[in-house]
Amino acid sequence: MIEIIKEKKDIEEYFQVLKKRGAVNSGEFSNVVKEIVSDIAEYGDLALEKYTKKFDDANFDIKNIEISKEEQRLAFDSLDERLKNVLLKSKDRIYSYHMHQKRETWEYTDSIGAKLGQKITPLKSVGVYVPGGKAAYPSSVLMNVLPAKVAGVKNIIMVTPAPKGYINPLVLAAAYVCEVDHVYKVGGAQAIASLAYGTNSIPKVDKIVGPGNIFVALAKREVYGLVGIDSIAGPSEIAIIADSTCKTNYVAADLLGQAEHDEQASSTLFITDEAKAKEIKEQLNKYYNESPRREILTKSLTNCSKIIVVNDLKEAIDYTNRLAPEHLELALDNARSIVKDIDNAGAIFIGHYAAEALGDYMAGPNHVLPTVGTARFFSPLGVDDFIKKSSLLEFSFEACQELIDDVDCFAEAEGLGMHALSARVRKE
Repeated sequence: MIEIIKEKKDIEEYFQVLKKRGAVNSGEFSNVVKEIVSDIAEYGDLALEKYTKKFDDANFDIKNIEISKEEQRLAFDSLDERLKNVLLKSKDRIYSYHMHQKRETWEYTDSIGAKLGQKITPLKSVGVYVPGGKAAYPSSVLMNVLPAKVAGVKNIIMVTPAPKGYINPLVLAAAYVCEVDHVYKVGGAQAIASLAYGTNSIPKVDKIVGPGNIFVALAKREVYGLVGIDSIAGPSEIAIIADSTCKTNYVAADLLGQAEHDEQASSTLFITDEAKAKEIKEQLNKYYNESPRREILTKSLTNCSKIIVVNDLKEAIDYTNRLAPEHLELALDNARSIVKDIDNAGAIFIGHYAAEALGDYMAGPNHVLPTVGTARFFSPLGVDDFIKKSSLLEFSFEACQELIDDVDCFAEAEGLGMHALSARVRKE
């Protein structure tokens, strides 16, 4: 189970473990994925049907690949009223948050009379991969689809596997609520390849987003360049910075909430109060005994999680910025005061009541976040992931003359005579 550590040597060893977390020897899978992608590119629907029958449903028929709007509506109608209202409320909050991210085309005229700007254009089509089976997550539908809707994407294609023909009705209900344009019951590397290359049944898209298993991740990597992708996600993680003002039961519950995702999920607590650390561990053990996912928790808490006692908040912040966690909770009375010092985190939950679970479902900000240290250079999924930016440059004859001699000089210095010529001819 989770261990309390405070020695520098132990902390450094733990950080080395986290560096390796999520690393997969993809060699055994990559050749399989390459073959699937190649077959889809060459044979289209024939290969798609073959692989779907092999991996998901022996009775799959390509003619019935699309799930109708009526089937989606019936899935939504089958939910109890409480769950319907929760889905709708979540949708509204996520949509509203992402509206604040929306960019508009802009232009200005500079001092020499040149008109310069940036044109914002939504992607035309986007593919959203949603994991399937009984452990499906409708929140993934909302978080991946709604930013694309806000961006103005006109054609959103969702793919989700149907093992033995089964699709979780919550996933279909979420697709209905989000007004997804088309939903297809295929998954795995074959679904990713179909979105990238297009088949008779599934249209080609410009970008593919959404989580998945190792086959999905490798397929996304394989087709990157032909289409855009969001990222190659790793195991989930949380870091919590706390002091003597933290609420023991809140912190214990939040550490467990992240650790229950899977065996490689990581929960790290940096705390300045050793007595409080022991209380949190004791409370965590009590909650652990109530969990139906104890087998997963045992592995993630033992192998990928620690309670780390630090000397002060500065040390906790330094370690956190080095870790660059997906989720960061600030379990402090004065949490707002240290936000400015956090450089690397996918999402920052400020204060005792900003539970990470709020961000997963209802708060509004996206829960698709950079993992395994990539918060150093990646950002949460958002509206910007579904738009293109084009620079705008317009010059009158008079404005052009102001820069021609400078361009001529610069181009000649780089040894590009025809660049210089294309400027000089505009003096005529």
